[in-house]
Amino acid sequence: MTKTRPTGESPAPSPQKVTTTPPAPDRPRKDEVTLAVAIGAHGIAGDVRLKVFAEDFAAFRQFNGGTLTITTTRGGPNGTIARFAEVRDRTAAEALRGTELTVPRSALPPLAEGEYYHADLLGLAAVSTSGEALGTVVLIENFGAGDVIEIERPTGKRFMVPMNPAAVPEWSPERLIVAAEFVE
Repeated sequence: MTKTRPTGESPAPSPQKVTTTPPAPDRPRKDEVTLAVAIGAHGIAGDVRLKVFAEDFAAFRQFNGGTLTITTTRGGPNGTIARFAEVRDRTAAEALRGTELTVPRSALPPLAEGEYYHADLLGLAAVSTSGEALGTVVLIENFGAGDVIEIERPTGKRFMVPMNPAAVPEWSPERLIVAAEFVE
């Protein structure tokens, strides 16, 4: 649920502000946003290891329409460890492996001009400023210097582009425009 402002001197023009969720082959549902995914059990008491995609995960307690309720969370060497009211033992925790923890989009904080949620970029068609269809946004990474989007061409080949005004001068809910000089 990371909300991000592209790096650069000015925010990219945006008819609608755009969050972080895991990569998905299909366009994510717009009414729900994935904040974390269960990646396994931790210990024998029912704790669950989570891969978290949100900057402020602690602000949320109920997930998946109220079917999962976090009672406690703590950091560990392998990421976030959570205890759910509905999970009583290791077997139940293991059964959650791969479960995405979602919240309604309406629960997310509003965005300022030029900010976006990664979930809004995933699955977008990418087009170059010269009009060439490039493919689809499949992944967003941040290695410390700002967001980098990964675009998959119809051939399956992928390339990365920094999410800044020089490389991505414009995006909308329908498509993302990449400056031709950043296309490989």
